[in-house]
Amino acid sequence: MKFSTIFFDLDDTLYPPSTNLWKAIKGRMNDYMRDRMNLPVEKIPELRERYYLQYGTTMRGLQANHQLDADDFLAYVHDLPLGDYLTPDPLQRSIIASLPTRNLIFTNADIHHAERVLTVLNLRDLFKSIVDVNTVTPYCKPMPESFGIAMKLAGEADPSRCVMIDDLKRTTRAAREAGMFSILYGETYMNGDADASFSDWHQLTGILEAQ
Repeated sequence: MKFSTIFFDLDDTLYPPSTNLWKAIKGRMNDYMRDRMNLPVEKIPELRERYYLQYGTTMRGLQANHQLDADDFLAYVHDLPLGDYLTPDPLQRSIIASLPTRNLIFTNADIHHAERVLTVLNLRDLFKSIVDVNTVTPYCKPMPESFGIAMKLAGEADPSRCVMIDDLKRTTRAAREAGMFSILYGETYMNGDADASFSDWHQLTGILEAQ
């Protein structure tokens, strides 16, 4: 395998979107914006989506346009009973454990949420470290600067030896533009969105070894 470092996204990548955990997190974002920021209820869905698209995350948009305690926001939106949503996947664990690469989490969530998710999924010991949204401040995925910071933290100087696995096309596209091999999880790709895609963890090793 020509790759030495793999960055794995967290939410909706290490577990499938069908768990509805991310939907619940977005609901918590709405609640926070309504109850703690006193934003008009009718404007919240549009604001959240606009900030997400413009700034990379809703939180970054709130920081840029409002008074926001980022730590309080992150703690609130991730305060969910993860065990009600997530179940460990032994196949997924065996596939990741078999990879001869340096494996890191690269997420727009914070490290506390990442640690909790990995623990529930029984995957924490398989990842060297976690690159979270605070690590890459003031950037976040898919900003090109965030990939540079992640590579530096991984001790990797050559992007062509790096892989980014993510469920969002805008992230896999940005990683590809940064020189990484990008793999889209959960759906097919086209027009430069990614270099490969998979929806079954059985497929991952074959994709990597074929390059």
